[in-house]
Amino acid sequence: MQAENPGQGRLVLAATPMGDIGDASSRLREALATADVVAAEDTRRTRSLAAALGVTITGRVVSFYDQVEVTRAPALIADIESGLTVLLVTDAGMPSVSDPGYRLVSACVAADLPVTCLPGPSAVTTALALSGLPVERFCFDGFPPRKSGPRRAWLQTLVTEPRAVVFFEAPHRLAACLADAVAVLGGDRRAAVCRELTKTYEEVRRGTLAELADWAVDGARGEITVVLEGASQQVADPADLVEEVERLVASGMRLKDACGQAATAGVSKRELYDAVLASRQE
Repeated sequence: MQAENPGQGRLVLAATPMGDIGDASSRLREALATADVVAAEDTRRTRSLAAALGVTITGRVVSFYDQVEVTRAPALIADIESGLTVLLVTDAGMPSVSDPGYRLVSACVAADLPVTCLPGPSAVTTALALSGLPVERFCFDGFPPRKSGPRRAWLQTLVTEPRAVVFFEAPHRLAACLADAVAVLGGDRRAAVCRELTKTYEEVRRGTLAELADWAVDGARGEITVVLEGASQQVADPADLVEEVERLVASGMRLKDACGQAATAGVSKRELYDAVLASRQE
């Protein structure tokens, strides 16, 4: 993996185990042992990983996490330009997928420097395979917004998304996220919650959003990956929800609030509001 002469440097992205050390590839072992520079999200965890693999890191080890990615990228680019091999690893899984790496890869591409990848563990594809849902087509959406309002707005964009959707969530926000998903997407949409993938206490919960939301109330621990079933191609007609809105208004709810509560079947709050006003003018 050592660069043989100046001008032949490169960036190597390497996937690391998510939990089970046995998932480490022989190529990862070789890269850790021979790279000129190892850029690590957490240097202590990377050194511990190398020790567990029986590998001695001979290159320079530098920290490379979200907060320093922009400031440290230029020095790493200079290393590659001088002919060094820079190995980029994160704490688990594939660099640049909701982890540091994207900006460094972009900088290498802009500078016309070689970039390669050592494939391996990925929470995204592992969760898809275990979900038991149709996942021939899927999209990955990172982490949902932390607050309920923006999170519900994000979920609204998934109401008619026909592809399966994979996203990560913090364990302490999982229950609130699933409750919002029930409110926006409906309780019957199927999903899978994958916890601690490849680790000792791996768990996959499958069911409807309503069932999973009830389960999550008691709390969940560990790293969470959620797979959401793609939406049916059938799109609701706003007129079909007008009666429900009027019922909520009759019970004392404001019209805008009633529209917001009823707009859970592929119809936006604005569309439903307009439909109610139109029906009142008939």
